[in-house]
Amino acid sequence: MAALNLRKMPGKKREKLSVHVVTWNVASAAPPLDLSDLLQLNKQDMNLDIYIIGLQEMNSGIISRLSDTAFEDPWSSFFMDVLSPLNFIKISYVRMQGLLLLVFAKYQHLPYIQILSTKTTPTGFYGYWGNKGGVIICLKLYGYYVSIINCHLPPHVANNDQRLEHFDRILEMQNFEGHKIPNILDHDLILWFGDMNFRIEDFGLHFVRQSIKNQCYSDLWEKEQLTIAKKHDPLLREFQEGPLLFPPTYKFDRNSNNYDTSEKRRKPAWTDRILWRLKRQPQTRPFTPNVPVTHFSLSLKSYVSHMMYSISDHKPVTGTFDLELKPLMTVPLITMMPDGLCTMENDMLVSYSSTPNFHSSSWDWIGLYKVGMRHVNDYVSYVWARDNQISFSDNLNQVYMNISNIPETEDQFLLCYYSNNLNSVVGISKPFKIPLRFFLKEEEPLGETQQVLSQDGSE
Repeated sequence: MAALNLRKMPGKKREKLSVHVVTWNVASAAPPLDLSDLLQLNKQDMNLDIYIIGLQEMNSGIISRLSDTAFEDPWSSFFMDVLSPLNFIKISYVRMQGLLLLVFAKYQHLPYIQILSTKTTPTGFYGYWGNKGGVIICLKLYGYYVSIINCHLPPHVANNDQRLEHFDRILEMQNFEGHKIPNILDHDLILWFGDMNFRIEDFGLHFVRQSIKNQCYSDLWEKEQLTIAKKHDPLLREFQEGPLLFPPTYKFDRNSNNYDTSEKRRKPAWTDRILWRLKRQPQTRPFTPNVPVTHFSLSLKSYVSHMMYSISDHKPVTGTFDLELKPLMTVPLITMMPDGLCTMENDMLVSYSSTPNFHSSSWDWIGLYKVGMRHVNDYVSYVWARDNQISFSDNLNQVYMNISNIPETEDQFLLCYYSNNLNSVVGISKPFKIPLRFFLKEEEPLGETQQVLSQDGSE
């Protein structure tokens, strides 16, 4: 009945999510000691919901890739170490050689995020080599389709036509056949970023550097290749970008803020960019009956480079957005209800209900996590949902989960239901404590009706 009452509660009319996007060509470098400025951790008023992090030119040597296959790569581990104590969980990632794309979200959003597809699109060496190209994560966020693309396009000022060709090719390859996912151009939001390698044409090195020194960036925009291309390409014009009010992010001497002093003396350029495209809405008359009014908007709050980081010849760029939407999905597919009974075998009774349109699988499982978990496989115990079912009805299911191997702790826990069909967490409980008196030794007696779990940790 508790589950039914939860379903009848009205959902939120509007949801406002703060999204932080990072793009950085790290030039095979290891993570620095502190990335607080990059992740906006030093801003007390920044209440972020989602991190989207794209790296290019990660170390992709054979030894490094073999190590990353057996263990988490150093950059992913670093971001998880920093963000998991803040209740951010890595919900998806995809890697292609030196390209890496990571998505983190606060745990309360997990039931409303479904990972639909992850793809790699190589464009190097006639489409056979992944040193250039794009990595893509397609997801549904509160019922809206969102595609996230991290790319690395061909370098050098003379290869502008090739860059534009690769841009189009990456977009064309996102057809998601067999997944019942709309064409990417019908998605509500495309976030596209990375080392796009667009350069500044015509102007000489001295003029470019003097303009940067005097912060006369507008003098350079008229010859900036991406800005020019958007004037002539109707599809590219649909992608928006914030104003380039920061210095060009390439090319620097490593461990300094000086532009290239080598013999090649490369011209600085805004190679590292963050673009977005909102779905075009059909033109309808006001108050047209039977036409749903969409509520989905994205506003840019900050678009900056971070000059303090010098491990690479590129400076990282971040964009912080407010995503405002009217949720199309207001109730999780699974509602978790840890009931609180413990047997002599230290089993915990887990109850949950599902919505009528949820299709379970024999491979669905329920995980018990400590608050501060890093990713979905970071459970302390789990149980197969169907194999360990002890009772079920149309609206309520119950399973036992063994907690005998969990050490005595005052940590808070979460229960998550993972759907194999949807490759996503579809239900999550509120944080709770397991009272210490229930971490029992075998010889200790246990009353039959003592309660195991409580929302605040009380007995």
